[in-house]
Amino acid sequence: MYARVTPFEIDTLRISLDEALEQFEALIVPEARKQEGYKGMYVMRTPEGKGLIMSLWSSEEAATAGVTSGYYDEQVAKFVTVFRAPPGREGYEVVFAEAQETKA
Repeated sequence: MYARVTPFEIDTLRISLDEALEQFEALIVPEARKQEGYKGMYVMRTPEGKGLIMSLWSSEEAATAGVTSGYYDEQVAKFVTVFRAPPGREGYEVVFAEAQETKA
């Protein structure tokens, strides 16, 4: 499994964190689910608007296919007006994973 990690910072003067999450769920999540090799994602945030998206992929090839095809840039463009700065992007091999379902 492979993880693509995207650190971001939302401009909370332009949009509330809850509104940004609603838009993310409506605009980004359905498109991610259509990508070959997509295995899921985690979105983390602070009350100040800093956050991290970790998307999980079946392989490094599946994770990078979204970048080379333009899919990743299309998704980032949907939020360009609410970021304080352009988000970053890094990839990692997942060498250990454990998660228990919890209620947020």
